[in-house]
Amino acid sequence: MTSNPQKPSFKTDRSRLLKDRFAQFGITSGGVMVLVALLLIFFYLLYVVQPIFESAKVEKRVDIALSAEKRYFALGVEEQTEIAYLLDNTGQVDFYQVKGDNTGSLLSTLQTQLDGQITSFAKSAPFLGQYAYGLDNGEVQILKPNFVVTFPGNQRVMKPRLGYPLDGQQLLVDEQRQALKKFAFSHYEDKTAVVALTADKRVIFASFAAEENMFSGEMEWQVTRTELPIEGRIDDLLISPDTTRTFVRSANQIYIFDTRFADDIKQFQLLAANEENANLVSMALLAGANSLMLANDNGEVSQWFEVNTDDGREFAKIRAFESDKSKHMRVHSEFYRRTFFTTTEQGELGVYYTTSEAELWRGKVAEQAIDAFAIAPRANAALLLTGNQVSVFEIHNEHPEVTWSALWQEVWYEGYPEPAYTWQSTSASDDFESKFSLVPISFGTIKAAFYAMLFAVPIALSAAIYTAYFMSSELRRVVKPTVEIMEALPTVILGFLAGLWLAPLIESHLPAIVALLLLLPLAILGTALGWTKLPKAIRHLIPDGWHSILLIPVVLLVGWLSFAMSDVIEGWMFGGNVRQYLTNELGLTFDQRNSLVVGIAMGFAVIPTIFSIAEDAVFSVPKHLSNGSLALGATQWQTLVRVVLLTASPGIFSAVMMGLGRAVGETMIVLMATGNTPIMDWSIFQGMRTLAANIAVEMPESEVGSSHYRILFLAAFVLFIFTFVFNTMAEFVRQQLREKYSSM
Repeated sequence: MTSNPQKPSFKTDRSRLLKDRFAQFGITSGGVMVLVALLLIFFYLLYVVQPIFESAKVEKRVDIALSAEKRYFALGVEEQTEIAYLLDNTGQVDFYQVKGDNTGSLLSTLQTQLDGQITSFAKSAPFLGQYAYGLDNGEVQILKPNFVVTFPGNQRVMKPRLGYPLDGQQLLVDEQRQALKKFAFSHYEDKTAVVALTADKRVIFASFAAEENMFSGEMEWQVTRTELPIEGRIDDLLISPDTTRTFVRSANQIYIFDTRFADDIKQFQLLAANEENANLVSMALLAGANSLMLANDNGEVSQWFEVNTDDGREFAKIRAFESDKSKHMRVHSEFYRRTFFTTTEQGELGVYYTTSEAELWRGKVAEQAIDAFAIAPRANAALLLTGNQVSVFEIHNEHPEVTWSALWQEVWYEGYPEPAYTWQSTSASDDFESKFSLVPISFGTIKAAFYAMLFAVPIALSAAIYTAYFMSSELRRVVKPTVEIMEALPTVILGFLAGLWLAPLIESHLPAIVALLLLLPLAILGTALGWTKLPKAIRHLIPDGWHSILLIPVVLLVGWLSFAMSDVIEGWMFGGNVRQYLTNELGLTFDQRNSLVVGIAMGFAVIPTIFSIAEDAVFSVPKHLSNGSLALGATQWQTLVRVVLLTASPGIFSAVMMGLGRAVGETMIVLMATGNTPIMDWSIFQGMRTLAANIAVEMPESEVGSSHYRILFLAAFVLFIFTFVFNTMAEFVRQQLREKYSSM
């Protein structure tokens, strides 16, 4: 019986073919899945980020007809935008349902407690939600519409009522009891102040402080009144919520008074603030009361706030916005954000954001003049009073502070001496304005990567070349795995050591660190030079490839010597204190957790990556190329420089770019060792904040869907683009190098 010799071969070939196809399918599928995963990340980031660049939208919800017999001074709406209230010229407050089943119905009418005839009306800063009537007897009554929420039968019911911040007590502003023709007021916490124009054309500032009588226990008012020295007609009055600033508009001039101390009021500035060939028509305080908004009849609205000048802090014009020309334009601010609205007698509405200098929306919303305007507390709805009708508009304006210019250009924020790149997303203050410039944290990412690569690349490449080309195979089998194991060390451990051990060490022994960085390379070169001058008999005692062992005692000796001389150098050259010398003599700021710490710590994290890839690239150079070069008479160094490194250059470049990608995306080391200060300074003694660290720090604190939340995703997108660009450039250069030197 004969056997068939071809049958086993056929089965083997078929099995190999199936394995090859399976491997090809698996590798192709894996590559495709990687690309799909990258695309999914890319588009998910875009999906989260896209809403912050959407334009504002204004859409009408409902119109409500009012009684033709009434004249209303102002209107407002509660937080849920379900009930609107209107204050009329008799002291009555009408409450209307503006959302729900009974939209348009009058819910109730409440009468304000007044002792006198109404001669004027004013409203507070929007976030206070207060209104006041000025009376013919020189008094003012402050009120605040409130809502009591109950749940009878598990049904949510809101009942309107009127609250009186001063327990219903009227404030006597003018001791002469002249009628109040115009006034402005503020009642905030324990401060109450009124600035008023009386019938006999006096401008009075009155400050009220409630004190408890130690005998009766009753609250008594301590009043300080001051007549302000103003000539000419009075057009507008404003007072800041904290009562420290009072503004009086007289024609085209703005009188600004420091009313911090009611018994020592000072006029500290007089603004001629109108534009050329235009007249001022209204003024308003922006949210936070740090900015004064001035409207001109030529359609320009300008923002003014205090800046440092040679004469001290003064209001200066910072930016301007173009609106519709109107002689009766009014400016209205939001509760908390720096958004403002303009209304005109032509029924035009404009929506703007000051800091980003953006016109968010502008259009015609009514066929007649807008008599009164109110924004909802959440800024998601607005009420317009036109004649005998109230119109309710839905406003979609979630992220007004975000524009490309605000993210990538210098912005002049309130209270800052000049425009700047600033990242400051949170604060403990209610009037705080978020600052979302991505420039400082992008700069910090580049700075951290630069110093890390400056430290890591020379060490890693030198070690890789020596290990692959000069070191003996026995020693290489120990050194290479040891260095590669370093890559498994968690970066949080490196960050912990850098922040809690290395940073204080560098601060207390800065001369030693600088000396070590300078002396160590010199000592290594000197040792190598001295070794070459020794007799051959001594040099041959060390086998080829084991010479690096000699450097261990040299490194230890130089390290000990540097730290031993640290105090001597500090006392001799720096007066005993390096930090004071850097600050006082050189004008350099020294932060304990700085770029030097990051460069060293993150350099150690990057070195294994660069070393491993570069060492493999150099070691993989075909031996016949180096042997041929040596056979033709070239030295080892000539062969290394002109043959080995050129052939291995694609791999070496890939190693450097992989290390750079690792440095750009590093989180924990920069988080723990930099101080996380988003500043733009190349100084090695100052810290930084990187994109990755910023995301790690602030993402847990951000509100889902907020501007802060989405901008953090935008930061992640920018980091994604950084790494994508670096990797693309690296691949392009690597291919060019491979094509150039593949024929060697």
